Amino acid sequence: MLTWEEFEKVEMRVGTILEVHDFPKAKNPAWQLTIDFGELGIKKSSAQITQLYPAKEELVGKQVIAVVNFPPKQIANFISECLVLGVVGEGKEVTLLQPERPVENGLRIA
Repeated sequence: MLTWEEFEKVEMRVGTILEVHDFPKAKNPAWQLTIDFGELGIKKSSAQITQLYPAKEELVGKQVIAVVNFPPKQIANFISECLVLGVVGEGKEVTLLQPERPVENGLRIA
């Protein structure tokens, strides 16, 4: 079981996707995202969300929820600085977690 103190260490924040780029070197289909987390700054993430989000332009401007306090992780030739969160379906498709209305970038999920 996870303790409350351990859970409180996980920093889940809201950010807005600024850019989406192809990631041809990824083992599994993925996008390279650039996300604005307000006062926390701009972070990059590799996200395997192409199945339900095949058009890059539809992602730009969307707010997402991500864990921002993991150490950077190298994925192929890319450094991922945060983990974008989503619901994994039976076919491994990922539906992004998003606030139900626009909020300020960088706000913490509680």
